[in-house]
Amino acid sequence: MENAIDKLINKIKETNNPTVIGLDPRYEMLPNCIKEKYPQTLEGASEAIIEFNKNLIDNVCDIIPAVKVQIAFYEMYGIEGLKAFQETCQYAKQKGMVVMVDCKRGDIGSTAQGYSNAFLGRTQIGEKELPIFDVDFITVNPYMGTDCVKPFVEDCKKYNKGIFVLVKTSNPSSGELQDRKVENGEEIYTEVAQLVEKWGEDLRGENGYSSVAAVVGATYPEQLSQIRKKAPHTYFLIPGYGAQGGKADDIALGFDENGLGGIINASRSLMCAYKSDNWKDQYSETEYAKATRAEAIRMRDELNKAIKK
Repeated sequence: MENAIDKLINKIKETNNPTVIGLDPRYEMLPNCIKEKYPQTLEGASEAIIEFNKNLIDNVCDIIPAVKVQIAFYEMYGIEGLKAFQETCQYAKQKGMVVMVDCKRGDIGSTAQGYSNAFLGRTQIGEKELPIFDVDFITVNPYMGTDCVKPFVEDCKKYNKGIFVLVKTSNPSSGELQDRKVENGEEIYTEVAQLVEKWGEDLRGENGYSSVAAVVGATYPEQLSQIRKKAPHTYFLIPGYGAQGGKADDIALGFDENGLGGIINASRSLMCAYKSDNWKDQYSETEYAKATRAEAIRMRDELNKAIKK
């Protein structure tokens, strides 16, 4: 049975596409043709988000290997939003996509185990162990040390799941902590990358990479290249492409000689492609999902060209 990272890599190979679509919808960014169908309530907003997400998934599931669902944009709509979150994850899985959840969980002991139960493992109810959200990967914040990562790693082993550990993030102020140097002269993000290599030793698959993977931002190409050398068995989730300014040639530095090693996230540039200069004259608002597909193909081809070069 293929482990989680091999499942992702094989899906990337199948689609010839090292990208993941981020589904981070906010009500105000939805097309009017969807919003006008539903009442302006939390329930109505959540129903509109579900329709939007499903239409996008239907239009890209054959060309994009994975979705990344940012839970914050569902939690902000309360219980109804979480229903939309769960339905989105389940629908993407039904369509054959690898499902990642960006939730950046990080705590210790039973609290970390509870988070892991919810997304990766099982919850005990009497004599039964029940899956809850049951996704393929989640993001994990490691800055409380090994204690906060270990429960997730153990569930990765037990349930064939994966995690992306924050190493070098794409936001402008990430260097305030992550770029600080420790006593041996290494940056904190380098130390974390080496810990990720260690945590993932027992979860390496047939492609040489581990299901304990890393988040490394596209907006810092020098660091991306450096971390690739320091963590040769660690797969990268690479945010920052498109709206945040990450360029294809820079992102290619995170890949190996076989064209593997990373999956690039794009959220706004794909979800809102119908509003972009590239596609707004070609697709109307009601054709937003077609515009997303067109942008996904353009992005795929641009990235593949850079990676091969």
